[in-house]
Amino acid sequence: MSPLIDTHNHLDYPGFDAERPALLAECARLGVVRQVLIGVEREQWPQLWRVTTENPGLYAAPGLHPLYLSRHQEADIEALRAFCLDLRDDRRLCAIGEIGLDYFIEAPDKARQAWFFEQQVHLAMELELPVLLHVRRAHADVVKILKRLKPPRAGIAHAFSGSYEEAREYLRLGFKLGLGGAPTWPQAKRLQRVLPQLPLDSIVLETDAPDMPPVMHPDRRNSPTHLPAICAALAPLWDVPAETLAATTTRNACAVFGWDDSHFA
Repeated sequence: MSPLIDTHNHLDYPGFDAERPALLAECARLGVVRQVLIGVEREQWPQLWRVTTENPGLYAAPGLHPLYLSRHQEADIEALRAFCLDLRDDRRLCAIGEIGLDYFIEAPDKARQAWFFEQQVHLAMELELPVLLHVRRAHADVVKILKRLKPPRAGIAHAFSGSYEEAREYLRLGFKLGLGGAPTWPQAKRLQRVLPQLPLDSIVLETDAPDMPPVMHPDRRNSPTHLPAICAALAPLWDVPAETLAATTTRNACAVFGWDDSHFA
């Protein structure tokens, strides 16, 4: 199978510390050649960057996740800006994420979420980086903000599970849709109907490890080593071989992050 890129996981989490070297070796054996590790809050960014720089094939996307809103301070935006500016010339800094809106939680503070989201989109635009979106029950408001701000590098709508119409809105804005374990489950019938209507050049693959395990590993912590199995499970939705989905999604991920895809030819 063609090399694969995991565009979204949390491999820097301390729960991976003991097994990370063996896990990365297994990823290399399986052809998972690059991974994007995701930021969620200010205190985590140093660990995120340490793990990224200590291991080949890893890239970092620091950000302020909407689920951790109670932990964020307005000063964290300037801290994120300083953190990223310090690393601006290092290509391992590849995006701002995971950012967005989450209305699935109880009594969301929509205005405060929107403020943090918009500030981080502005920062991504300043740094000429893509954004990695977290969106739950908030597609309309996220799209509205993106249409107003128009980030030129666009990015990825992580863990996309919306409707065909919502998918089309992201595609019109230049975004790719991140798919992982969720569509592999039999209960994801609506998403399984939506995805075949979308072009393959709109899709990238992810695991969101340690979260969102695929159906073939229901009782295990999710891992980037599961990406080939996820690819193989999703390919039939488009009636294409897993090899085709692997090659296309790797090319798509390279387009998002500005990587030379000839390296994977």
